[in-house]
Amino acid sequence: MDLLRISQNVRALRIAQGMTVDQLAAKSGFSKGFISQVENFRITPSLKAVNKIASALGIELTVLFQTDARIPEYTFGNIGSGEEVIRDNGGHFGIVYRALAYRQIDRLMDPFIIEYHRAAEERDFMLHDTEEFFILLEGELDFYIFDEKNCKRMTAGDTLYMRANVPHKVKLAPDCSYAKALNVYTRNNTVS
Repeated sequence: MDLLRISQNVRALRIAQGMTVDQLAAKSGFSKGFISQVENFRITPSLKAVNKIASALGIELTVLFQTDARIPEYTFGNIGSGEEVIRDNGGHFGIVYRALAYRQIDRLMDPFIIEYHRAAEERDFMLHDTEEFFILLEGELDFYIFDEKNCKRMTAGDTLYMRANVPHKVKLAPDCSYAKALNVYTRNNTVS
């Protein structure tokens, strides 16, 4: 096992995905210190540990052994098998996010399937520093832009394109208990 190559590839692929050491640690089940030691060639991880790190990066184990861990030109996926992610404290508001392109390294877009369920608490207005394209697949939503007065009832098939930093919030329509949407964000590739 070429441990130096593995450590360099783990770091390069993590950064290419816009993932922090903390995020990779959480996804892999290891501590931040362990991931840092692997990336800085300070520890000899077991093959099982390397496999867990590769899985957390969304890549095949063999990619970490390549001389030049190339970014794949394409990745296939399925709308029903996205990786559930915690985003904007969504679970608290009955919102589930599933990342669809998490295996595509160094991507320029982040597509998500978003499921909306009734919740006791309503999310306030929020904004993103990226642009966003939204298409409602199932159900009905009230989509508020800028304030409570500017509301559009969306039904399946309706779309919305928003520039960055537009305040908005989404609520299930009064007679609807579930909705599902496809949302694509442009990617902000800053990593700490």
